Amino acid sequence: MEKQVALVACNGGCRSDSCSYGCIGCAACVSVCPADAIAINDCGVAEVDESLCLGCGACADACPQEIIHLHDPNCPMVVKCSNRDPGKVARTACQVSCIGCGICEKVCPSGAAKVADDLSSIDESLCLSCGMCAVKCPRHAIYDLRGVLTAKR
Repeated sequence: MEKQVALVACNGGCRSDSCSYGCIGCAACVSVCPADAIAINDCGVAEVDESLCLGCGACADACPQEIIHLHDPNCPMVVKCSNRDPGKVARTACQVSCIGCGICEKVCPSGAAKVADDLSSIDESLCLSCGMCAVKCPRHAIYDLRGVLTAKR
């Protein structure tokens, strides 16, 4: 199995306290990371430096919001949102929340992008890294970690 690295499924949207699903900036993940690969960014959200991450999963275990998971760094298309509220509610909670519109699912040529419970997800084993989901996402909840097809955030 290839090395996996941690990903925080919240981009912060410069943090809104009205999203009950996102990162709360508690730094529990920061305190348990043995590689100092996680920091709280300017939006008050945990951010992982993939080049330092060991993929141990300690941060995922420590996260009280359960929004950190391990992912394949060879798959740069990621959903950086955990909000499962319906579109109208999600839209008011964060400026970059997933609203479950399904556009990503419609444009994905491999079937990797799926929407369930008003939230998009990407099956990394199917993803071609074409970026159609990220380019077409109207809320910018999906993006390219490389910063090639979408702005790097």
